[in-house]
Amino acid sequence: MANSALDNAIAFSRFAFMILGCTMGLISGQIRYSIPEEMELGAFVGNIAEDLRLNVPQLSARKLRLTSDNGGQYMKVNLDSGFLYIHERIDREFLCGPATMCTIPFEIILENPLTVHRVEVEILDVNDNRPTFRDSAVALQIAETIAPGIRFPLVSAEDPDIGINTVAAYIISSNEYFNLKAQRTENGVISAELQLEKPLDREMQSAFQLILTATDGGIPQRSGTTQILITVVDVNDNPPVFDHEIYKGSLIESVPKGTMVMKVKANDLDEGLNAEITYSFSKLTSPKVLELFSLNPHTGEIRVAGELDYEETSSYSLNVQAVDHGSPAIAGHSKVFIKVIDVNDNAPEIKVTSVTSKIPENAPPGTLISLLNVIDRDSGENGQFHCDVPKNIPFRIRMSSKNHFELITSDLLDREVVAEYKIPFVARDLGLPSLSTNKSIHVVISDVNDNAPQFGASSFNIYIMENNSPGSSIFAVTAKDRDMDQNSHISYSFLENLVQDFPVSTYLSINTMNGTIYALRSFDYEELKAFQLHIQARDAGVPPLSSSATVNVIILDQNDNAPVIVSPSAHSAPTAVEIVPQSAAQGYLVTKIMATDADSGQNARLFYQMVKATDPSLFNIGENSGEIRTARKILESDTTTQTLFILVKDNGRPSRSSSVTMQIAVLQNITEKVTGKSLRNSEYFPDLNLYLIIIFGCTSVLFLVIILLLIGMKYKQNTNISQEYYSPSCRGDSNCTFNRRPAMEETLRYPGTGRMIHVQEAQHYSVCLSPESAKSDFLFLKPCSAPMSQAQC
Repeated sequence: MANSALDNAIAFSRFAFMILGCTMGLISGQIRYSIPEEMELGAFVGNIAEDLRLNVPQLSARKLRLTSDNGGQYMKVNLDSGFLYIHERIDREFLCGPATMCTIPFEIILENPLTVHRVEVEILDVNDNRPTFRDSAVALQIAETIAPGIRFPLVSAEDPDIGINTVAAYIISSNEYFNLKAQRTENGVISAELQLEKPLDREMQSAFQLILTATDGGIPQRSGTTQILITVVDVNDNPPVFDHEIYKGSLIESVPKGTMVMKVKANDLDEGLNAEITYSFSKLTSPKVLELFSLNPHTGEIRVAGELDYEETSSYSLNVQAVDHGSPAIAGHSKVFIKVIDVNDNAPEIKVTSVTSKIPENAPPGTLISLLNVIDRDSGENGQFHCDVPKNIPFRIRMSSKNHFELITSDLLDREVVAEYKIPFVARDLGLPSLSTNKSIHVVISDVNDNAPQFGASSFNIYIMENNSPGSSIFAVTAKDRDMDQNSHISYSFLENLVQDFPVSTYLSINTMNGTIYALRSFDYEELKAFQLHIQARDAGVPPLSSSATVNVIILDQNDNAPVIVSPSAHSAPTAVEIVPQSAAQGYLVTKIMATDADSGQNARLFYQMVKATDPSLFNIGENSGEIRTARKILESDTTTQTLFILVKDNGRPSRSSSVTMQIAVLQNITEKVTGKSLRNSEYFPDLNLYLIIIFGCTSVLFLVIILLLIGMKYKQNTNISQEYYSPSCRGDSNCTFNRRPAMEETLRYPGTGRMIHVQEAQHYSVCLSPESAKSDFLFLKPCSAPMSQAQC
């Protein structure tokens, strides 16, 4: 029940501290809160968003974070609400010890723009510790001859709390012989002494058992007890007495071990063994003091036994007692206060909070680079310091608050001149001798996107052989960017361009990373000879920069088309039939083989060859012209039906060819009818059929004459044009030949490249009208393929 009431009282005190102590003040640019210790995790400390005059969404957008000098993470900020709350248990006694003021300093850093706010959270003490005694019982031996008024020092209680929450009073159980006297020492500690009020009589009462209670001043009040066991002894009625009730001395913290601090001296009015004295530290002396100091039991010399540290403890209190050798022994007591003098044995400590490891080269002067916290644990001038950086670099130090510095830029930066800096930051104290600490701060100057990618040339020519394999690489373009990192990462793409009304992306693709160009289809020179496109190189900077280059794609011809014989037509009959009068002289033009090739250049240059003939000596063919002429005069003994096998091949590598079979009928009368394969003898025909053939032949000749007259009238005005290409020359009544003009070179132009390729001009001919055999019983005649002169065959 008592414990429950005590806990309720503690909770009430904490609540009161939260209501009254959680206040914020803006002092010298700092935000300050006050909270009691031992608050539960997640407890509210303050509204950071409101105190910084920020909207809650800005906390996440500006990447709010906390940095603490001591590395502790006692506080956290809820970015969703802007509240500062308890993240770890806070024990003021563990955090600050006996210090009167206990604060947790940290910094709040916001980016975009970069701002730093100093925050201190003062930790208020609550009465969460009760006074405790080192021993549960203290034994005293007091001679019955001791006069009233003598005081006996008692062990002090310890309470880690501070202020009113620490030991405030001592109470002893009620009795008629002893009273309690309390006094406050120089260091603010209350010590208790037991004072004899009336003479003792061992025979009446040889022992006493008292309860010593120590209470603090907190709310609720806490207390601790110990027993005092007093034994009344006889004889030796004079205690040793020290020369001074309190001894004071000082030492510099760097004194070596064994250095004598001081010498205490006590005298005993007794004689003999009762006057012999042994010096020692009393039980009231703390274990830490026993490690640092030693006391000679015979001479009373106090010497340094350990290493002193002013930064840890600036003064020590020693309880010394002198005990005689009487029976019972009586002790005298004294206090020794030793002050430690600081020496400059601590160099400044530098803690760097790197805010920006990279800064752009266009950062203006005054840009914050890093935050630095410098601490010197020494005191006085030994704890004062100054900081600097070299003067030949574009950086300087600016003090933001006590012990806090900012490294900022002092001039414009140029990454092309210096890409990074290692800035030596030096903190030097004012002690003698002076101590210093160096800290190297690495700053990288980041690039800004001020250079566009550049191609090696403004235009490129790509030559692709037709019938290429789809998906194969055909070319690679490369651009370079003088910037670095993301600003130099280049991606390649095609600019909008149409090829034969289709986007260029349907023909080619480009690897955006390395600029390799791939063909997406197999090209056909006969359909597409050349086209132009534009490639863009774009970096990844913000904003991105780009440049472009022109690419001329030229399709090279391949001999992939065989010659096509267009005359005689392969559609009219499987074998072409021509008629030659038996009276034809040498050089008589029988017919002309006409062929075309879809390829160009040498691949389209055609050659004509007679592979097989019934009589090879009777006919020959022009290698380049394809004209079949009589090689000699036709004799009566020659076979009336001549079969020729003509081969037409191109000049490609490898060469391609086509063939045609010609049947030539030698007739005395040109109007005689010829069948598809051989001439029929008249003996096989009935007389009626023979008459019909003669009638139709005459009609055909009359119809031919009419057609020739109409053609001559229609093309009379074009005689000059016709003569430009062909000059007719008729030798004989029935023989007619045409002289073709010298071959001209044909120029192939590739659009957009400026390149011309010269090839031999294809041969052009105009042939005489010649009858073409038909599958019917009628004889038809073919018109010339070019304008004719008055010469007729």
